[in-house]
Amino acid sequence: MTRLSALRWCFLSGSVLVGLLFFTVLGLADTSHDPGGHTSSVTPVLLALATILFAAKLGGDFMVRLGQPEVLGELLVGIILGNLPLVGIGTFTFLREDTVLTILSELGVVLLLFEVGLHTTVPEMIRVGGSAFLVAMLGVVAPFFLGWGVGVLFVPEAESLLHIYLGAILTATSVGITARVLVDLHRINTEEAKIVLGAAVIDDVLGLMVLATVGGIIAAAETGTSVNLGSILSVLGSSFGFLVVAVGVGRMVMPFCFRLVASLKSQGILLAISLVICFGFAYVAGIIGLAPIVGAFTAGLILEPGHYKDLAVRHRDITIEELVSPLLTFLVPIFFVIMGTHVQLLDFTRGDILGFAVCLTFAAIIGKQICGLGVLQKGIDRLAVGLGMIPRGEVGLIFASIGASLTLHGKPLVDSATYGAVVIMVIVTTLITPPLIKWRFGRLEATDR
Repeated sequence: MTRLSALRWCFLSGSVLVGLLFFTVLGLADTSHDPGGHTSSVTPVLLALATILFAAKLGGDFMVRLGQPEVLGELLVGIILGNLPLVGIGTFTFLREDTVLTILSELGVVLLLFEVGLHTTVPEMIRVGGSAFLVAMLGVVAPFFLGWGVGVLFVPEAESLLHIYLGAILTATSVGITARVLVDLHRINTEEAKIVLGAAVIDDVLGLMVLATVGGIIAAAETGTSVNLGSILSVLGSSFGFLVVAVGVGRMVMPFCFRLVASLKSQGILLAISLVICFGFAYVAGIIGLAPIVGAFTAGLILEPGHYKDLAVRHRDITIEELVSPLLTFLVPIFFVIMGTHVQLLDFTRGDILGFAVCLTFAAIIGKQICGLGVLQKGIDRLAVGLGMIPRGEVGLIFASIGASLTLHGKPLVDSATYGAVVIMVIVTTLITPPLIKWRFGRLEATDR
């Protein structure tokens, strides 16, 4: 490490310590619960938001300097804040219990999936070809059954629906992490990269359908409704039907809707109507028994630049992605930090939990290698495709957080130990993917020469 790097490291570490000390003092001085009622009820939320955003940016910067995704820094900061009671600091324990923060974090997830949908279009999904579709199918089926098997092996006493949900979590793929590495390597236009990115997009859609189906089955079991093949097919049909109808009708109706609102003179109309569509679709998905993120993703999927070109001209050709970006900067870190606070490090003093995490991670990696067998073209490196599908990233965390919010027979479906094992799997698969992709695609580049 050079002297300049060492100085930067010391400065960064010092900033983190000073910042945490500052917010700890603020937390200890918090009088929001004063019986006299002299302070507003919003005071603790303001402290929480200041703490989360400050810590998230420091954590994100730290991970970016290490060549890792920013989201890992946000998650690790949440783990630190959530486990400070182990060293006698209980200031931030309210972060994982505050209702307002929970709602803000869930809004962050909805907008995050809306953004994912905005970066995807139906024509693009059609153009990716048979290889990408088959890779995606194998990338969902293989991890699903491997995750189910790991659940049966390590938590045999748990409800079978938990085992199924673990399989559903492993179906996720974070396309953003792989895409970023491929762009940095200038390999984004290779055939392997096109298959990986196309398959990851289809994987997201299939994964959301699996999540919706499993979530619906769990909800039915919680209400005492019998779960049989008919009910499973019913939930699967409703999720598939929602996607098909919403995409089909939405693509026809959206141009008309935007032409209609283009006559309005209100400021910020493009952002406002985009959020109306996002939240409206998320609400409809929620009331028919699907996860709201399914609706948010679908809303993003049907919004294309050609639909709102008149409004975009009024906003100096700005896109919806650019308008939504500040909201994501505010809300998404809240989600990842709050998710981190739910990880209890004491759970990992148990050898069985560590073994569970290791096997779950191994299943997650092997499951995505199987999907490389779906490549149909000759001359395509199947290992490169499989490695590109490994990271779970933010998508895996979203799936895990939904599982943690579900209840079965009055108890949380995913307990703290299982949730912690899932988080370890997400962290490991996200950390190992960039160097593996660099290694494999680097070898392919050397061979091309």
